[in-house]
Amino acid sequence: MVTEQELYDVAIVGYGPVGATLAGLLGQEGLKVLVLDREAAIYPLPRAIHFDGEVMRIFQSLGLKGKVQQISRPGIHGMHFVNAEGETLLVRAGSAENGPNGCANNYYFHQPELEVLLREKVAGHENVTVRLRTELTGIVEEAGHVVLTVQNHITNTAENYQAKYVVGCDGARSLVRNTMNSPMENLGLRQQWLVFDVLLKQDVQLPPYTIQHCDPARPMTYCNVVGNRRRWEIMVMPDDNQEELVKPDNIWKMLERWIRPEQADLERAVIYTFNSLIAQGWRKGRLMLAGDAAHQTPPFLGQGLCAGIRDAANLYWKLKAVISGSASDALLDTYETERSAHVHEVIGLAVYLGSIIQTTDPEQAAERDRKFREEASREFFMPVSQLGEGLWDAQRQAGGQLFFQPKNKAGIALDDLVGNRFAIVHTNKDQLNRLSDLLPASVDIVPVEIDTEEVGNWLAEKDAEFVVLRPDRYVLGTGKNEAQLQALLSLVS
Repeated sequence: MVTEQELYDVAIVGYGPVGATLAGLLGQEGLKVLVLDREAAIYPLPRAIHFDGEVMRIFQSLGLKGKVQQISRPGIHGMHFVNAEGETLLVRAGSAENGPNGCANNYYFHQPELEVLLREKVAGHENVTVRLRTELTGIVEEAGHVVLTVQNHITNTAENYQAKYVVGCDGARSLVRNTMNSPMENLGLRQQWLVFDVLLKQDVQLPPYTIQHCDPARPMTYCNVVGNRRRWEIMVMPDDNQEELVKPDNIWKMLERWIRPEQADLERAVIYTFNSLIAQGWRKGRLMLAGDAAHQTPPFLGQGLCAGIRDAANLYWKLKAVISGSASDALLDTYETERSAHVHEVIGLAVYLGSIIQTTDPEQAAERDRKFREEASREFFMPVSQLGEGLWDAQRQAGGQLFFQPKNKAGIALDDLVGNRFAIVHTNKDQLNRLSDLLPASVDIVPVEIDTEEVGNWLAEKDAEFVVLRPDRYVLGTGKNEAQLQALLSLVS
């Protein structure tokens, strides 16, 4: 039996962390949202284990920062790339201090615990409908909406749903992407790795930091996750028998220099193919892609989940603006142009690091090690989050950059002062009041005074007296007079 359903503003296909984050953000904005997922419940085993400070800031915008901090740990010890002789080649430093996003720069976590929090947030929005055990089988775009045909595995019936827009958060084998005919560009890395997760039963002397074992005989990764969780990733070699490789006895043998079977319980052992892919076309009409449906990165930077959560933060407020009528449909074209540039950069760095780790020729490994010894600095940093071409002022300094999160003199963080709105940040209350008279009623924008040395110095460096921020905390532009403010506001009004 086919049943006709009401018209939703947005349908999200896939209820993993990216789909749940997008559903929560759209739910907060009051949009009518449908979430479809073929699974009956959260996948109970470990998957992603790392996110960064920008992502924690997005969780903060959902009101989840405190709860997420309780189930995660700051990555204060960093990541070391070590050769077969135990020599450190390269380091991504950790830090115990808060970074520019008002929190630690990196966090480690257990994905099912995070998904519980995200779904609890979604469940608090009556305007969000979640349909589990409901598998998407067909997509037809019609005038003004999209018709989604699904198979309800609870009732074993076909159903139809209608939505103004559809976002495919449905993973690497995305049906939404296939419907859009968006080809995947390969950025140069495709390699199978065995992922092996354990729960420690006793104290084991293991490093507190992540180690990339750049050993040509058997490249491996070790991760201190959270609590008693530890992970090893083991590169599959050409002569490996994969059926034998995944057997616990063989895995423990490979790890015997670090850990013994009686010291930990094996939770999961599975072979993954690490890919470096990015879709060409994240939007086609009323269909869009986010997360692994749009891009897949090797895990050597821990940025796969981060990229998808950033997608959600970039997209939700644009969908709200278009659906509410305050912006034209063309605004959605800036989604791919803004996000794709940063994703390319992050995947490119992950591929480069993969080339270091996955070197299996002894002579090439020796040459690699020699070059690193000659380097004056062996520390690397994540690329600064910078938007590609889109909705921001490229003529002014800092346009398209992620703004840091200062606190006002009362100790309240910027994002808590602003909420999920546009903001104009200034240090001078009198001038702020004067500029406030220019703010259009058609744009949900809030003036904020943060008269601190940190903000004052940032504005002085940019030769500006104020900065206008988008709801995702990226800089729309800076200015120092009424004409420049009006020019910025014309971009969004």
